[in-house]
Amino acid sequence: MNDFLNNESKPEYIICAAIWFKDDKQREHQPKNIANGFVICGRRHHNCYATASLLYKSIDEFCEQYSEVKRNAIQGFLTSKDRFVERSEASEIAFNQKQIESKPKILFSEHLY
Repeated sequence: MNDFLNNESKPEYIICAAIWFKDDKQREHQPKNIANGFVICGRRHHNCYATASLLYKSIDEFCEQYSEVKRNAIQGFLTSKDRFVERSEASEIAFNQKQIESKPKILFSEHLY
């Protein structure tokens, strides 16, 4: 197999901020540990919410449903091994890979860049 595609032997590291929107619908092409819902990635978590708002008919519709959308969303990060991880696991990964100098309880994108 192509070494580029076979990253199982390489260390896992944090790529970017991500939010998992849990709606119990199965979709293709999601991180390999996400069985339902969908994950949106971005530079920061607010960029993910901005992208999510585009999935609605209008910004007003998104704002009306924002509290429900946010209640069913989990903030985390996408890793180099195509996994969605929550903030606490992301902190551990980033620290172990020397992406950050000290290990916070939970990771924020501001810790990375």
